[in-house]
Amino acid sequence: MKKQIVMALAIAGVAFLAGLVVSGPSGVRGSGSEGSPSAKTEPTVEFYTCSMHPQIRQPTQTKCPLCGMDLVGVHSGQEHHHGPRELTMSPHAVKLAEIQSVPVEKRFVTAEVRMVGKVEYDESRLSYITAWVPGRLARLFVDYTGVAVQKGDHLVQLYSPELLQAQEELISAVATASDLSKSQSEYLKQRRTTNIVSAREKLRLWGLSEEQIRAIETEGKGSEHITINSPISGVVVHKNAVEGMYVQTGTQVYTIADLSEVWVKLDAYESDLPWLHYGQEVAFSTEAYPGEVFRGQIAFIDPILNPRTRTVKIRVNLPNTEGKLKPDMFVRAVVKSEVAAGGRVMDVGLAGKWISPMHPEIVKDRPGACDICGMDLVSAESLGYVAAENDRAPLVIPASAPLITGRRAVVYVDLGEGRFEGREIRLGARAGDYYLVESGLEQGERVVTKGNFKIDSAIQILAKPSMMNPVEHAAVSEPHGGGISSFDVPSEFKNEMSLLVGAYVGVKDELSHDDLEGAQLKLATLRDGLENLDGDRIDGEAQEAWRTRSSEMMTAIGAMSRAGNLEELRRSFERVSQTLILSVREFGTSGGQPVLLYHCPMAFGGRGGDWLQTKEGTENPYYGSEMFKCGRLKEALVPERDHEGHDHD
Repeated sequence: MKKQIVMALAIAGVAFLAGLVVSGPSGVRGSGSEGSPSAKTEPTVEFYTCSMHPQIRQPTQTKCPLCGMDLVGVHSGQEHHHGPRELTMSPHAVKLAEIQSVPVEKRFVTAEVRMVGKVEYDESRLSYITAWVPGRLARLFVDYTGVAVQKGDHLVQLYSPELLQAQEELISAVATASDLSKSQSEYLKQRRTTNIVSAREKLRLWGLSEEQIRAIETEGKGSEHITINSPISGVVVHKNAVEGMYVQTGTQVYTIADLSEVWVKLDAYESDLPWLHYGQEVAFSTEAYPGEVFRGQIAFIDPILNPRTRTVKIRVNLPNTEGKLKPDMFVRAVVKSEVAAGGRVMDVGLAGKWISPMHPEIVKDRPGACDICGMDLVSAESLGYVAAENDRAPLVIPASAPLITGRRAVVYVDLGEGRFEGREIRLGARAGDYYLVESGLEQGERVVTKGNFKIDSAIQILAKPSMMNPVEHAAVSEPHGGGISSFDVPSEFKNEMSLLVGAYVGVKDELSHDDLEGAQLKLATLRDGLENLDGDRIDGEAQEAWRTRSSEMMTAIGAMSRAGNLEELRRSFERVSQTLILSVREFGTSGGQPVLLYHCPMAFGGRGGDWLQTKEGTENPYYGSEMFKCGRLKEALVPERDHEGHDHD
């Protein structure tokens, strides 16, 4: 069904473009007028071209050698007096193409950051039960992990001769004090008191409670055993000893965790860091409780980035009074950030507020101290937030407006009366369904959001320079032997690049066969290959370039790991492909296998997409079984070699 829809759209596109080049007044406006004699002369077909591949020009009407579509004729007399990147269409043609445009506007938009992570213990709520005196573990009252205990519950009975001796010292000190009670010597009275206090303190430091010490004094009898009680309520998460074991001072017996509050640690890619700030609300979901949403605040952003995964740990403190969240549970989290001008984050709820730097749940209207830790509160503005003022709204366009090819971004501006102008612009970050515009557009101008690919195709058919394929890059590369890297790097690095390409091709093969689960499984191998590619083997400009490439690739791989369907996975895979293609050009590979660059002009709604293969024969990862053979070999980045190590001609 989906394949039929794609073919129907393609046929409709052919019909539309054929109408543009044939229909005269109802299509693209030429240089003549309707009433002039030239308008009555039947135009001559100069050549035939493909509506999807404008570079194809044939003297006769055949089928496109790339996609098999019928070629359409391009007639003479269709030159325009407009700019080289302008197109004028009649109202009928605009309606036929279903072109839509919206004004460029200033408005606050929302950036949605999705992260994954897991539940962990609150490190500040862990307690270690250790032996405070040497001895033997006579009995363990808690003999397996996972047991919930309350504060004061008995955990261990410890036999200790040294403890018995200390108790005897206290009993002796008390007896001596009784004998000297009638003495008139102040020195002796003071000495008596000092001995008792010293004996009591020794027992207290060895773990006896005040009640246990008073019982020893009252009964006048020591015990060979001491009972160690739990200092907190929680769950025994580790048991490090067994009954009968001899321990020394400091030997760890149990670890108890208070799970009434937990930490959730998330992995945030560096591209998402501008949208994340201390104190922001985070919403979580778990597989154990589908449909239920947990909420907490960002309490810590790790100041150090992991150089391998290109991620930063984000910590969220979360109440867990019902005990639903278990350590090591997998969670998915979402942070929604209101974006102001310059890509800064705005939070209406925190504007003008004062926040505790240690406990983000403490928010006040004026300066003061934290109710929990006593630290001075800090202003929300010092944490990176901006106030909600209208003049801070950023200039934005819908995400469907720009045509993005590598590092370039172009839009078609609706000039009115059926005129459209291609313009290269500079984009800021993407925030949800919008892009922030840094330069190239003004508020109030209208940009095309639907039909921009049709406009670009029509411009190419009329032999004008396309915004997607500028003049300096318009020529289509023919397959040739390449593989020359722009950086001189060690052979070990090139060998690792070859392994990375191999892992990439594994993911590509799964996408070519529409296998979502298989692609995500192979994704782990691709991530490992990227993490293992040691940038320390190179230096200078090469190392700086690799850091940029690896960061871009890791970000795209992270987006792939979060994808919920094949369409999302393929969009992120294209970002991986673009960066890996540049990396192979810059650093090369070992040359042990060919690296072939393939291109499909129909991918992503006509924008086109590139990918790499290590064998000839198109296997399209962007369409899979729908159009498995759509595409062609564009370039051999690393050519195939014969058995003697020579490049094939």
